[in-house]
Amino acid sequence: MKVAVLASGSKGNCGYIETEHTKSLVDIGMSCSYIEKTLRSLDVEPNSIQQIFITHTHTDHIGGLRVFIKKYNPKVYLTEKMHKEIDFEIKNYDYIDDDLIIDDLSIMSIKTSHDVADSNGYVFSSNKKSVVYITDTGYIHVKNFKKLADKDLYIFESNHDIRMLKEGKYPYHLQQRILSDKGHLSNKDSAYYLSKFISDKTREIILIHLSEENNDPQVALETLKNTLNKSNKKIPKIEIAKQKERTELIEV
Repeated sequence: MKVAVLASGSKGNCGYIETEHTKSLVDIGMSCSYIEKTLRSLDVEPNSIQQIFITHTHTDHIGGLRVFIKKYNPKVYLTEKMHKEIDFEIKNYDYIDDDLIIDDLSIMSIKTSHDVADSNGYVFSSNKKSVVYITDTGYIHVKNFKKLADKDLYIFESNHDIRMLKEGKYPYHLQQRILSDKGHLSNKDSAYYLSKFISDKTREIILIHLSEENNDPQVALETLKNTLNKSNKKIPKIEIAKQKERTELIEV
């Protein structure tokens, strides 16, 4: 598999997953023009995208969906509850509530916990390699730990530093929403989960959806490194995804 994060943050999110026979997006929260330009920078033509997997329906995850599907008509995979929250027509879609196989790509959906009608994380697998994509969740249920363990690459939310959030300018009610079980993973929680999931086969972690107001890339990185060190775990590479700058195309 080949993987890249095209954009990550509160202004828009999008990931790219490629196998020998498939090309997919995970969310499309940036403008269609941004996605087109960024895909082409990877030598990927936008009309080659066959499907888009939706994690949930907040604007920073589907903001570019309407224009992109009208122009290129990829199949949209989402749940029925997500579909009901979208106020524009999607002609080419399918519901994803369980495991799915598309050509040489296997997809396992993982229920996440966010303040929407429904939300998913995903595990993408192909040719004995697996990528976890988890974002916008207040916690991860223990029943999913085994499903998320021992993967090659983790694309994983590390949204906020708790101290920065509590001492920042966000109003109290918004702080409580972010800190809740239907909010976002803090650096501390993200690091804890990753320390439980990764194994010797894990080659890389990409931290995503960092808050511009309530986080700092260096703080997120140090929190993760310190937690992994305490668990005697080491990762060859840890990367922080950015809002308007894609990562390199990673071969898993």
